[in-house]
Amino acid sequence: MAVNPNEDTEFNDALRKHGIIPPKEAPPPSPSPPPSPTLDELLDDLDLEELVGLAEDTKDDETARAIDGFRRQRLAEDRTAAKRARFGRVYPIGREDYTREVTEASSVNEDDDEATGTGVVCFLYKDSIPRSDRAFGHVRTLAARHPRTKFVSIVGDKCIPNLPDSRVPMFIVYKKGEILNQVVSWGADRERTLDELELLLIVSGAIIPPERMPPKPKGSDDELSDEEDEPRRSAATSTNGKAPKNIRKSAADKSDDSDFEFDL
Repeated sequence: MAVNPNEDTEFNDALRKHGIIPPKEAPPPSPSPPPSPTLDELLDDLDLEELVGLAEDTKDDETARAIDGFRRQRLAEDRTAAKRARFGRVYPIGREDYTREVTEASSVNEDDDEATGTGVVCFLYKDSIPRSDRAFGHVRTLAARHPRTKFVSIVGDKCIPNLPDSRVPMFIVYKKGEILNQVVSWGADRERTLDELELLLIVSGAIIPPERMPPKPKGSDDELSDEEDEPRRSAATSTNGKAPKNIRKSAADKSDDSDFEFDL
């Protein structure tokens, strides 16, 4: 008769006692339960009105004081964010405005105590070029979404004389008076999305993501679940982990790799 050493029987216990079959394997340890969320984590998803209501409904005085302290901290953060949100739209400029509105503007510090400079995105475009028109729509959206970053627009060949149409749309990213990144022919290889442009500008350093994103309206077109959003962000940041200083070639224009020098 075959003996199953894994069975929990008195006969097997006797065999184990005499060393005839190996001892039973210890059951795997139960996974530890996830840690309970902290009070701050629970409160982070509530708006200011909900925080007031929760503090009033809480019977424990210490918890109520903690909720009120969190609310005051949130108010201070919102005031700071509002003070830094100086822009919020795309500013059209001419070539004569470039130094003042771009280079010098990027040297203005958001905080008196920190020499952080200001992210400035200069968008060079040309009307009637489909990829340029699409990019302009994305730029307007990002300017409203990230009011701490200054977005300016200028017709490409008005900024850089003799700039070929194949090089637009073009992005030049500044901070602290220096060019951080330059991208030409955006969308010439394939149609680019709003999220791709946003991530490019984040990696370039022009956009500082807010610490707490505002909730998106239910059912909005750009509302994405965390599962959908995370792979896209990971893929984009892995390919753009270190933003190049200049991107010179595109699939549509690989033959022309000349630099366009301009004195502004």
